[in-house]
Amino acid sequence: MFGIPFPSVSLPLFGTSAKSEERAPTVLSYEQVQELGRELDELRARIVAKLGDEDREYIYKIVKTQRGFEIAGRAMMYMPFLPPVWLAGVGALGVSKILDNMEIGHNVMHGQYDWMREPGFNSQVFEWDTVCPADQWKHSHNYMHHTFTNIVGKDRDIGYGILRMDEGQKWNPYYLGNPVYAFLLMTFFEWGVMLHDLESENIVQGKRKWHDVKPLLQGMWRKAGRQVLKDYLIFPALSGPFFVSTLVGNVGANLMRNLWTYSIIFCGHFPTGVQTFTEEETADESRGEWYVRQMLGSANIEGSPLFHIMSGNLSHQIEHHLYPDLPAHRYPEIAPEVKALCEKYDLPYNTGGFFQQIGSVWGKIFKLALPNSLTGSDSTVGVIVERKKVAA
Repeated sequence: MFGIPFPSVSLPLFGTSAKSEERAPTVLSYEQVQELGRELDELRARIVAKLGDEDREYIYKIVKTQRGFEIAGRAMMYMPFLPPVWLAGVGALGVSKILDNMEIGHNVMHGQYDWMREPGFNSQVFEWDTVCPADQWKHSHNYMHHTFTNIVGKDRDIGYGILRMDEGQKWNPYYLGNPVYAFLLMTFFEWGVMLHDLESENIVQGKRKWHDVKPLLQGMWRKAGRQVLKDYLIFPALSGPFFVSTLVGNVGANLMRNLWTYSIIFCGHFPTGVQTFTEEETADESRGEWYVRQMLGSANIEGSPLFHIMSGNLSHQIEHHLYPDLPAHRYPEIAPEVKALCEKYDLPYNTGGFFQQIGSVWGKIFKLALPNSLTGSDSTVGVIVERKKVAA
């Protein structure tokens, strides 16, 4: 059996209380884990069987809305002499970029709409409105992150190679700058995502050679070059005498997208109560054990239907980690059943409001800037999984 570290939290484990509670470890037998896996497989199969016109029309509508916001935003930025209209244009363009990245790009590149067999929604050829090449993102995110979710030393999304986001990451004086690095990553998030697949920390440590990453650098140069040309030269130039105001507006829209995307992603991965794992604990996982890791290693954000759309439905991060290739707009439908399964097996379902979750994330960023010897450890064993069938 192995113990999965389960922090003592100040936020609710099941979203029902604001007080930290002592909680006896949950013990899952081998049979329970396998049964949970079967139930989650059955849930997925039921949703797959329902995919069709409703899902097709949904993504069509989102794309139409995204394009409408982009056209309106760029048009309104031709009127900098009317500041409220110009500001509305920047906001509309920012909304367009958020929808393109979150509810369209992220989800399409997960293969959520491959079943439609339409080139515009095919994960293999889709490209999004950001500086990171789609193929590199799919490797660092779809493969590395979703395969090795929250495994310290394997999942590079734990801190993005820049931050200390878990007590299991060995502290050194560099991490005193944790809050500063986090702020810079938030501000320039699309560039941080672009550089992610380089594994720059491994290059610095000599574990990866520059010639190994030459193809990645070439891809980044091509994609980032096109994006910079489009946002910071061509569209400003098209506005003629309003070049500077359009340039500033495009910078503002990209900043708006960066701040929002960073916040949603960090709320889904790093609030108090989200758990990490070791390579030893997760070696040779069964399907059921993989599901358990996904449920314990992610968190949801509560909000309105509009909030969920603007988050790309990554506000349902638990459901996304269980079923990354299902259309994300189905996650609200799935969530009650997933939560019920957590209650059935006495597993935590980490959920909370946006400000609750983001406050928890920033609290962790500041705390982990310091060594464990100064801050203390929050880790206790909360879930014990029986990995082998015990003979009667």
